[in-house]
Amino acid sequence: MILAPHLVFLAQLVAAFFTLLSMAALVYSLLVFRATRAYSRASRVPLPAFYPAVSILKPVKGIDPEMYAAFASHCAQDYPGEYEILFGVHTLEDPAVPAIERLQREFPSQSIRIVVCPEILGTNGKVSNLVQMLPEARFDHILINDSDIRVSPRYLRNVMPAFALPGKKPVGMVTMLYRGRAHGTLGSRLEALGISTDFMPGVLTARWMEKGMHFGLGSTLAVIREALDTIGGLSSLVDHLADDYELGARIAHAGFRVELGREVVETSIPAYSVSQFLEHQLRWARGVRDARPFGYLGLLVTFGIPWALANVIASAASLDSVALLSCMVCVRIAMALTVGVGVLGDRATLRDLYLLLLRDLVALGVWFWSFADNHVVWRGERFFLRDGKLSRDAGDMRSSGAPPS
Repeated sequence: MILAPHLVFLAQLVAAFFTLLSMAALVYSLLVFRATRAYSRASRVPLPAFYPAVSILKPVKGIDPEMYAAFASHCAQDYPGEYEILFGVHTLEDPAVPAIERLQREFPSQSIRIVVCPEILGTNGKVSNLVQMLPEARFDHILINDSDIRVSPRYLRNVMPAFALPGKKPVGMVTMLYRGRAHGTLGSRLEALGISTDFMPGVLTARWMEKGMHFGLGSTLAVIREALDTIGGLSSLVDHLADDYELGARIAHAGFRVELGREVVETSIPAYSVSQFLEHQLRWARGVRDARPFGYLGLLVTFGIPWALANVIASAASLDSVALLSCMVCVRIAMALTVGVGVLGDRATLRDLYLLLLRDLVALGVWFWSFADNHVVWRGERFFLRDGKLSRDAGDMRSSGAPPS
């Protein structure tokens, strides 16, 4: 069968387009390696001996996987300074309260308090709790992290000294990289794999290209009160979806530095079904698209294997296209191992490498899907996202109950 000349030209044009995207993905991979090297070098600089008193704020709602172990890891800190842990709950009937009371019994020497946060200040329940917890914190260094974050005994030793690192601007926030701990299901494993091989490489690359961090990661948001006061506190974030990103961005815009610390913490990934995984990925994608629109468009060059695979199809499996795909696969695996295993210490990356193609194809589909509309689902509730803020759909308004946190 002989194709018409215009069809041949169209096929060549499509193949050239996918070739360019594949080459751009290779360039991006090189940037990831450069950014990873820069982070590793910075991590070898000795930290100053700075151990201020710190208040750890943990807003909670319900039970998360391995939550008690995550709580307990904060109570066994090898830290010379004083610290307290405050847990914020909407009501004392919350299922997490018995776990916190158990923690108080098993660690009687540690200052652990429950703060009831009865007010619903906005659609973001976590920030709503934090606003009500903050006045109860005794110290000027505040550390916020999610209820499912598990840390090492040297966590505070690795976080707090970063506030004393020298620089032209004072450090207003310290945030941390993290890895995911999957729980069996395909959705959970794909989520954890994406964190280690896609999201964290992107964070390191953004840090290097933008000459520093300009946003925060919810795994650790350590801040000083001066920085919080300068940006007007947390109240303005009660309707924001990406509150961690927004808090770091505002602190950086206010003239403070945001440092990426030395600790890699661990978040527990629920046993997502495939539909729950896609729902979570879509919420994350639309949150990033809304917060960093130009950076989100730039994610197109991160889907190296899908573009190289499309190039093979468009080129009728030409030798050059197969060679490019082979190169892309090798580079993608090297990037996954360098960041996932080398930086994050995520051994599950090795186990799940065979899922990398599936994960990247799904991520590309979610990227396109994210432009369909501005709705997100969060803990079973449907919201409309615009300018970083959440609003409830009229059909999903509830007369009572706390917002998702």
